[in-house]
Amino acid sequence: MQIKSSTVLRNDYGTVSSLAHQTREPIYITKNGDGDIVVMSIDAFEEREKMLDHRAAVLEAEFSRLAGEPTYSLSDVRAKLKEKYSHA
Repeated sequence: MQIKSSTVLRNDYGTVSSLAHQTREPIYITKNGDGDIVVMSIDAFEEREKMLDHRAAVLEAEFSRLAGEPTYSLSDVRAKLKEKYSHA
C-alpha cells in the first residue's frame, strides 16, 4: 500500500502517476494527515472493475443455486450444446 500526501500529488504528479502504473495498486492520498482520496491507473481500475463484476455474477449464481434454481453438470451442458449445434 502506498500513501502519499496531497502536496506530493500537487507538486509531483508525474511521480505519483508513474508509481500508480508501476505498482498497479491504489495510492492513498492524505490531506492534513487524514485519508482523503485514492488514485490508481485506469488499467488497474478497469481490471478491478472486471474482477468485481465477475465476483458479483458468481455470487448471483450461488444465490440462485441456493434458492433452488435448476443446476446443470458439465456433461449436461456439453450434451445440450452438441444437440443444439448438430441441428444448426
